[in-house]
Amino acid sequence: MLLEMTRAAQAGLRQERQFEVISNHLANTSTAGFKKDVLSFDQVMKATISTDFSVGDPQISGNKLDVALGEKGFFKVETPQGVRYTRNGNFSLNTDRQIVNGMGQLILGDAGPVTVPGNDIFINENGEIFSDGTQVGRLAVADFPSYTQLLKEGDNNYRYDGNPQDETQARPVKVIQGAIEGSNISVVTEMTKMIESHRMYESISKMMRTIDELDGEATTMASAD
Repeated sequence: MLLEMTRAAQAGLRQERQFEVISNHLANTSTAGFKKDVLSFDQVMKATISTDFSVGDPQISGNKLDVALGEKGFFKVETPQGVRYTRNGNFSLNTDRQIVNGMGQLILGDAGPVTVPGNDIFINENGEIFSDGTQVGRLAVADFPSYTQLLKEGDNNYRYDGNPQDETQARPVKVIQGAIEGSNISVVTEMTKMIESHRMYESISKMMRTIDELDGEATTMASAD
């Protein structure tokens, strides 16, 4: 009985972890540039989470500082922990008229933070930024040969745990002004997974109760003998 109970408990824990991942996905369906997690288990049931970097659909915002990327690349963000990477192109200007993200972190251009002095802002497909007709910088768009070492770090940023020399400039670059990349979450798919996970968890709980009852009956019978 102990082996059966252990297996059922492990299955229940897997469903709980899956439910947590699905809940996080549903909470971030409207988060610009959000990438869904992929949960897997090895032979000893150790959980591993990887990131699905498939591209979300661009959503028109009309904000001249909002930018979406094509299939390749990440914007570079200056944080207190060092340079980080993001697909979230929901940008604005701080009081110094530097381009920042929603957390107030500086977005880097090829020559560092970008200052936009004028009001007429144009960003072309190459990421070149023009203010009142004068180029004031170009968005730095980084890329890596493999995304397996890009790890989520909060604020929709990623850190790269590989060799810094792996970083290259994305080629080709495609920047879409006035749009942001949506999450790559399908609400219908996640809701379906949540229902399936909930049903599976209920089945496992019922199984564990049955095993516990049978074990109790066996103990009672053994005591009677």
